[in-house]
Amino acid sequence: METITTTLLIIGGGPGGYVAGIRAGQLKIPTIVVEGAQPGGTCLNIGCIPSKALIHAAEEFSKANTYAARESALGITVENPRIDLARTVAWKDGIVKRLTGGVGSLLKKHGVRLVNGWARIVDGKTVEVQPQDGDGAPLRIRCEHLLLASGSEPVELPFMPFGGDVVSSTEALSPESIPRRLVVVGGGYIGLELGTAYRKLGSQVTVVEAAERILPSYDADLVKPVAASLARLGVELRLGTTVLGFEQGLVRVRDASNVEAQLEADRVLVAVGRKPRTKGWGLESLMLDMEGRAVKVDGQCRTSMRNVWAIGDLTGEPMLAHRAMAQGEMVAEIIAGKFREFVPAAIPAVCYTDPEIVVAGMSPLDCDREGVEFVSAVFPFSANGRAMTIEGTEGFVRVVARKDNHLILGWQAVGAGVSELAAAFSQSLEMGALLEDVGRTIHAHPTLGEAVQEAALRALGHALHI
Repeated sequence: METITTTLLIIGGGPGGYVAGIRAGQLKIPTIVVEGAQPGGTCLNIGCIPSKALIHAAEEFSKANTYAARESALGITVENPRIDLARTVAWKDGIVKRLTGGVGSLLKKHGVRLVNGWARIVDGKTVEVQPQDGDGAPLRIRCEHLLLASGSEPVELPFMPFGGDVVSSTEALSPESIPRRLVVVGGGYIGLELGTAYRKLGSQVTVVEAAERILPSYDADLVKPVAASLARLGVELRLGTTVLGFEQGLVRVRDASNVEAQLEADRVLVAVGRKPRTKGWGLESLMLDMEGRAVKVDGQCRTSMRNVWAIGDLTGEPMLAHRAMAQGEMVAEIIAGKFREFVPAAIPAVCYTDPEIVVAGMSPLDCDREGVEFVSAVFPFSANGRAMTIEGTEGFVRVVARKDNHLILGWQAVGAGVSELAAAFSQSLEMGALLEDVGRTIHAHPTLGEAVQEAALRALGHALHI
């Protein structure tokens, strides 16, 4: 068995792992990244990027069907819109291929070696890698620093395992056909994003959620426009309902009153969450401190073993690609001798539902819970010119700030295209902006961003356009 040595060995080439590799390469740290599939991890290959591509394609097809079904205020008419699903999937795969290829090129550019194979930990300094194709001799890699970035995987229901007509988000993103009846188990962001896309592509969709409302981790005011949109689309919601099993095209469910029912389904999408990928690669041999299913880390992403680091989904919630990227960059800089700590003012989160939701920092409910005196204001998109021109007047921007000194504590928004406001939200929080700072910043007109300024002005008592 060939043995090679390096300063930094990264297990996992997803957003956290490849960013750590690139930054380490920039800092001239000898680095090897081991990845069993394609670089880019879940996000680029079977998560964030392909799901947003499918959501976009579904939205465009839905628009065409809407224009064909009734007169459009825009004056657009079409006849008999059709979708070639194979071409749609090929287009989505093309985007994924370009991005994953770009990651490989960036690693090479910065002198990072990418090893395609499946890693198995021997000890805190040694990893054995089985070649990706299964042929050839394993490779042994010894390192000074070991960075664990294995990501996460969909949670499987033990009584309804993946396979056949029961699929995870991975299979749902590369469909060979659109099912006539789709049952989505889980009313969180993954289930609603994909359920909405499938509805717009022609499926009859039923969402089964154990909680009493969809998106239970988001505050109710943000969820209302999403629920209204689902109702308009004809998506059926079964709330306060648990799934019991799936057999012969029927999903058995039980509601809060203990009444059982059966739902017809040609396909079942199970989207009840994700869990850290901790099995099958020797992690247990390190005997690291854990927090539930996740690896426990400190504010610098150090594990309980010296020079063993962990980042991203492996370390638990929030399981977001941009969190993993920030952690990966930080670890590389610490190894290079820089002082860094992972103490972000906020980590924004986005739901690509219809309409979209974005949150960053504290909500009014969070402030109440922590006993913080605050001021809050909402500016509706119904009063925003840009929202009118894109037919996206549903929703609002909300700001939350300390009552005493107007320090901004949080932002929330729901509406068409509000994901693009995430940067402004997190930047204002990271820079310690006051309501006056945002209110006095000139925002371009006409843009959705004007609603951010107007929300700050309204919290100060003098919004200009409402």
